[in-house]
Amino acid sequence: MTATHTRMGHVYQLAAGGYRGLKTVEGYLQRSSVPSDLLELIRIRVSQINGCGLCVDLHSHRAQATGESHERLWSLAAWRDTPFFTDQERAALALAEATTRIADNPDGVPDDVWAQAAEHFSEEQLAALVMAIASVNAWNRINVATRQTAGSFRNVGTSR
Repeated sequence: MTATHTRMGHVYQLAAGGYRGLKTVEGYLQRSSVPSDLLELIRIRVSQINGCGLCVDLHSHRAQATGESHERLWSLAAWRDTPFFTDQERAALALAEATTRIADNPDGVPDDVWAQAAEHFSEEQLAALVMAIASVNAWNRINVATRQTAGSFRNVGTSR
C-alpha cells in the first residue's frame, strides 16, 4: 500500500515529552566519539530496512551535506556487495541490521556480528552505536505508524 496521506501530522507536538526525550538521545550521539558520517550511514540503512521514507530522505540529505558521495549513498542498501565501505563501516552496518532485525535471529544479535563490531569500536563507541540504532528505530516506528512523508521535515522546521 502506498502511503498517500499523513495520519498524524503533529505527532511530535502532541507527544512533546517523548520528542524531547528522543532529541536528548540525539544530542548525546552528536557528542559521542562515533563519527557523524557513520551515524548517518547507520540511520539511512536502518530506515531503509524499516521503510521510513522520511528518515531515508532526511539522513541522506544530512550525509550528503557532510560530504558523503552519491555512489556510497546509492549503494548503501547493497553495502555487502560493493567495495565502497571500510571494514569499520561494514561492522557498524552489520550491527545495525542485526539489531534492527532482532526478531529474525533466535539469539538476538549474533556473537560474530558483535565481535566484529568490538574489533573496530571501543566499548563507549559500541554503547553509542547501540543507542543510535535504537534511536533511529524509534524515530522510524513513529514516522511509519503516523505516515510521515519524505520531505516533510523541510516544511515543518522540526529536524532531528
